[in-house]
Amino acid sequence: MIPIDSAMEGMRFNLHKLEQLLKPRGYTIGGNWDYDKGFFDYKMDDEGGYQFLRIPFTAVEGQLDRRGAIVELGKPFVLNHVYQRGLDDHVDVGNVTASFNQFQEPEDPDGSVKDKYVSTARNMVKRLEALLIN
Repeated sequence: MIPIDSAMEGMRFNLHKLEQLLKPRGYTIGGNWDYDKGFFDYKMDDEGGYQFLRIPFTAVEGQLDRRGAIVELGKPFVLNHVYQRGLDDHVDVGNVTASFNQFQEPEDPDGSVKDKYVSTARNMVKRLEALLIN
C-alpha cells in the first residue's frame, strides 16, 4: 500500500452526489464497505494482481445505506492485491458456505506496487482534486 498525499483528504460530501461524480469516471464502491466506512476503487490494471487507486471514506452524518449520508474522504492510496492461481487451498468442505464461496484467499493482499502505478495514481488524484475542489 502506497499512500498518496491529497488536498481531498478531510473534505466532506453527500455520498450520493459523490457517487454521481465518480462512477461515470470508472470508480466503484468497493465490496469491503460497512455502515460507517468504505472505499471508492479504481482498477488501474490486473498485471500480476489487481492494482487499485483506493479513496477511503467515513460516514460523518448518517449511515452509508441511508439517503443523505455525508462522508469524509481519507488519504488515497495505491494497492496491489496478488491472488493465487489455481484452487484455493483453504477451503473448508465442512463449512456450508464453502461450496458457495468461489473467491480465493489473496496470495498477498498488499503486494508491491510498481512505480508506474504510483505515478498513474498521483495523476488520477490530481484530476479528482480538480473535479472536487472548486
